[in-house]
Amino acid sequence: MSAQSSRRSFLGYAAAGFSTLALSRLAQAQPTTEPPPRTAQIEHAVTEPVSVEVNARPIPNFEPRDRSRVRFGQLQYRSGLVLTSPYRGFGGLSAIRLDAKGERFLAISDQGGWFTGSIRYSGGKMIGLDDVEASPMLNSEGRPITEKRFWYDTESLARDGNVVYVGLERVNQVLRFDFAKGGTRARGEVLPTPPAVRKLPSNKGLEAMVVVPKGQPLAGALIAFSERGLDADGNLVAFLIGGPSPGQFSVRRTEKFDISDAVLLPSGELLILERKFSWFTGINIRIRSIPLKSIAPNALVDGPALFAADLGHEVDNMEGIDAHVTPEGETVLTLVSDDNFSMLQRTLLLQFTLVE
Repeated sequence: MSAQSSRRSFLGYAAAGFSTLALSRLAQAQPTTEPPPRTAQIEHAVTEPVSVEVNARPIPNFEPRDRSRVRFGQLQYRSGLVLTSPYRGFGGLSAIRLDAKGERFLAISDQGGWFTGSIRYSGGKMIGLDDVEASPMLNSEGRPITEKRFWYDTESLARDGNVVYVGLERVNQVLRFDFAKGGTRARGEVLPTPPAVRKLPSNKGLEAMVVVPKGQPLAGALIAFSERGLDADGNLVAFLIGGPSPGQFSVRRTEKFDISDAVLLPSGELLILERKFSWFTGINIRIRSIPLKSIAPNALVDGPALFAADLGHEVDNMEGIDAHVTPEGETVLTLVSDDNFSMLQRTLLLQFTLVE
């Protein structure tokens, strides 16, 4: 078996959150359609602000089997990095937001931590990260949110200028931070949400959020998507919080994909990053496009897939997506993976150009 095939097999097992090969083999002997939920743990929580050394190894080809291929659906591969760090709390990255230049980033770990820094480029390709800092996410009392039971599964991130929203999947709450008051040292306040948000499955709840800017339909709304909260018809539940027409709507669920993250493009196109897992095929990811104008209370929205990939490609547990526009007018998508703090998984940073 080749090294690449071995890595793909291990990656499929590790998506369940196991940390040992023995447990992976046991699970392989008992096929299922989804990985077991991760156990409650915060041993990788960031405890204090700290500078972090992050090493980057380039990924020259997205599909190792065909190194000449750069086009994948409506995406064209630009560059990628495998990120590692001696800092124990680095990993578990579940969402990322970039500045307009695609350089400065704000990311969150699913164990209640912030990560900030800059992406370093050469010739339009990512080559490393600079000035990375980790900080604990603070509650309204200025204490790490992880001190409160189950307040650590920070999975979704939305930004509106200095206002930053973070969704906690385990307890299905949203925290609002004003970065004008200390940046990542700002204190989070609980945002009122519809009662139905609290009824989402505790480990399949709030997984993606976007803020609709001025000039777009639904301007001012926070759109929050569940990972796998299902309505009566088996479709994925989502919410319009605030804005001109708050309410609940659904995203059509197909092929057993769940939502990982979302990004709203200036064109009014909402891109949803999705994934699914099985012991037979490992991890599959795709990106769907949904017109923002189709979203309304009680609506069922759907859209075509622009991109799909599996373990034959350089993917892992892809959980975050964002976009920026280059000076040349190209829309660049950035994806990040959650390694579950597992030795069998990787933290990947991937970039693609959206091709019309």
